[in-house]
Amino acid sequence: MSNIAGRVREVFRGDQRVDADALIARLDAVRRFLTAVDGLLPDSDLVPAHTLVERAGTRLALSRDHTVVALAGATGSGKSSLFNALAQLELSPVGVRRPTTGVTHACVWGPLEGANHLLDWIGVLPRHRFVRESALDADDETALHGLILLDLPDFDSVQRSHRLEVDRLLGLVDQVVWVVDPQKYADRVIHDSYLREFHRHRDVTLVVLNQADRLPPAEVPRVLDDLRRLLDTDGLTGVPLLATTALDPAGMVGLRDALERTVAERQAALRRLAGDVDTVVAGLDELVGSARPAGGPDDAAINGLNRALAGAAGVPAVTEAVERAYRHRAVAATGWPVVRGWRRLRPDPLRRLHLPGPGGDQADPAESLVAATSVPDPTAAQRSALGLAIRAVADRAAADLPAAWPGAVTSAARSRLGDLPDALDRTIAGTDLGLDRRPLWWRIVGGVQWLVTLAAVVGLGWLVLGYALRALGLPALDNPMVGQVPLPTALLLGGLLAGLLVAALTRPVVRWAARRARARADQRLTARVAQVGDEYVLTPVRIVLGSYAQARDALRDAARR
Repeated sequence: MSNIAGRVREVFRGDQRVDADALIARLDAVRRFLTAVDGLLPDSDLVPAHTLVERAGTRLALSRDHTVVALAGATGSGKSSLFNALAQLELSPVGVRRPTTGVTHACVWGPLEGANHLLDWIGVLPRHRFVRESALDADDETALHGLILLDLPDFDSVQRSHRLEVDRLLGLVDQVVWVVDPQKYADRVIHDSYLREFHRHRDVTLVVLNQADRLPPAEVPRVLDDLRRLLDTDGLTGVPLLATTALDPAGMVGLRDALERTVAERQAALRRLAGDVDTVVAGLDELVGSARPAGGPDDAAINGLNRALAGAAGVPAVTEAVERAYRHRAVAATGWPVVRGWRRLRPDPLRRLHLPGPGGDQADPAESLVAATSVPDPTAAQRSALGLAIRAVADRAAADLPAAWPGAVTSAARSRLGDLPDALDRTIAGTDLGLDRRPLWWRIVGGVQWLVTLAAVVGLGWLVLGYALRALGLPALDNPMVGQVPLPTALLLGGLLAGLLVAALTRPVVRWAARRARARADQRLTARVAQVGDEYVLTPVRIVLGSYAQARDALRDAARR
């Protein structure tokens, strides 16, 4: 990998010191990574990281004055004999039948009290704990004070519980001494299942070719060279390789010296945890990759989402109702007063949708809590278009993310899909559609209509009065003339014609103004619907993208040494 994992220097650190504060900072970065991805990535991918944080925190909180070294090996490799030879006591039973070692034994150099909490955590039963202290030793064992040596069960045991116990303990100990014998040192099980998996723990790994006394002296270097070749293939270049024999104290000198150096340095626990961090970081690297995501979906995807939301919210139906309501109200305000009452008997189009009615009145607030509007439900095509638009937003936002993240982005984009209908309905109901004020020109035209209607009524009344006087034989009224037309007739006909003319001239203006009102309402509704889309779709997506950026930065910090 050329990204974060590639930046982890896989070198042998056996002679390098690990700074405890730097290690704690790396572990804290892993914690930040887990916090950032919580609920976003599959839990199965995060188990090693959670295990690391838990185990590392516990190990660092326990005794740092003790170094836990495990002897691990196959049946017949002689690790129990090595264990007893190092302790110079018969502590672990040695047998010839499988399994020869069924439980873990521990030998502590120094007071047992200081090591008990650590052994409790490791899981060694009290009856299998021994203390390597004797008045006869004088200062011979002082160099190993602080060592906790474990004799593990055989990893190739016929009993599965033994293998599971070995695997558990190998994840807890500070250093592992792999014990192989001349007959099975090349066995595929130990190389493929164990040694190869420890390539990031080279600095806390030691391999011994035990029972070297069974080989002719001339064969020992050849076998060691072949074993070194196998270890290099396993990725364990630089790991110390020793030849030992439990039957001859001289054959234990090299192993004892290595253990004394390990105990004196007090670095094994830190190096082991550093290797664990390397392993976890390498495993998590493919979850974050190296690409830095964009700030979110592009404008095209957002515009498509807004159009789909507008369709699902019924914006076209509402804007059409706004246009019809404007015409309805304008005609009622500027039409002939004689027919205005009839016009008002017709329901306002916005009232049918439970939208703001004449004068800006809102629907009953208590009712709006249940159903804010009566806008028609979105059609199947509109719901499908909305789903595709949300998917497009998620796909565009996750285009550059590693394979583990697009699913999280899509889930975030759809996380509040069930709340969208009510949110859109409330938004439509709460939007000012611009019809709450009566334009000035409505009042002017309405006033003109009242004047010409009044003139027609005066003319009609004048004419009726004249006919009534003549019918009663009374003197007729003296009607002034307007040209060749009596004034009452001119008032009546002029008022009627003027009213019709004003209505005819006003009608195209009303249609033009209604279209403008529709466009204005469409703009306002679209803007409000876009806010809903930002809150319910885009914001969850941006949160996931932000979590990805935090996880990426945290993992980069965890990879630094």
